[in-house]
Amino acid sequence: MNVSASGRFSKVYGYLASTELTVLLFLFIAVVAIPGTLTERSAFYSSPMFIALLVAFGCHLSLCTLRRFRSISRPVLMVHVGVLITLLGAVVKTFGFTATVNAYENDTVTEFYRWDLEKDVDLGFRVIVKKINREFYPTPIKVGVRKQGAKESLHLLKTGESFFLGEFRVSADELAANGLGLTVYQGGRRTGSYRTATRESDLPAGFPYTFELVAYQNPRLKKEWLDLAILQDGRVVATGTSGVNSPMVWNHVSLFNPDNDIDQNGIAYAGIQAVRDPGMPIVFTGLALIGGGVVFSSWRRLTCS
Repeated sequence: MNVSASGRFSKVYGYLASTELTVLLFLFIAVVAIPGTLTERSAFYSSPMFIALLVAFGCHLSLCTLRRFRSISRPVLMVHVGVLITLLGAVVKTFGFTATVNAYENDTVTEFYRWDLEKDVDLGFRVIVKKINREFYPTPIKVGVRKQGAKESLHLLKTGESFFLGEFRVSADELAANGLGLTVYQGGRRTGSYRTATRESDLPAGFPYTFELVAYQNPRLKKEWLDLAILQDGRVVATGTSGVNSPMVWNHVSLFNPDNDIDQNGIAYAGIQAVRDPGMPIVFTGLALIGGGVVFSSWRRLTCS
């Protein structure tokens, strides 16, 4: 290589490993990411153009690190390596997917809607929604008691609490669309139950008391979760629970329950989100290195000052 060619190579190499190019690439990636952020289309970040930008930024950062390897401090080197690993995780992430579906209790889900492909697909397994669970905070209620048709007493309490009627203890269990559920005990043993709205009861014949829900506050939801079962090849291979931040994980797929709702007929249904993210462990490793580098750098400055 002659002097002129060597000079041109050094000039090009110097620019490719320059901080000026770092700023330009970073700004370009930020500007290109704006449409995906505004439209909330996660598939945008898996597009070939965006992945190419991340690869270009990773190659550039690698050149920067190699060029300054002897002079770069260990904390900064940790940050550089952490960023490279995070970028690798972002690229690997594109081999995963996010898919969603709505299902009623006892439904068997065979297909999910994959947002990157914009169509329903079979993920290789089926999901049974065994039960939709909802837990509420204790709700203030007012319960009226009649004895053989005549008003007996009025009790102010919260769901989950009890009141006494002579030898009986009455527990206010839950407040639902079909009224307040009450359970009656005598001497520590269950006598029967009563539902205020429907007047359904399995109390013994001749039981002298009936109950009315006189007043109540609107229940406040505490948490929701699903009881799920996984079917493959026609048999149940796994069971578990799924919540907003506590997914059921099976075969590297996380099943979340982001939201539940009620349809026009008053029937509850569950939203299920299936996520496969092979890049997540890699990204977390990169972020840990970045955080470690920042802490290490701050510690060195404090101890050297």
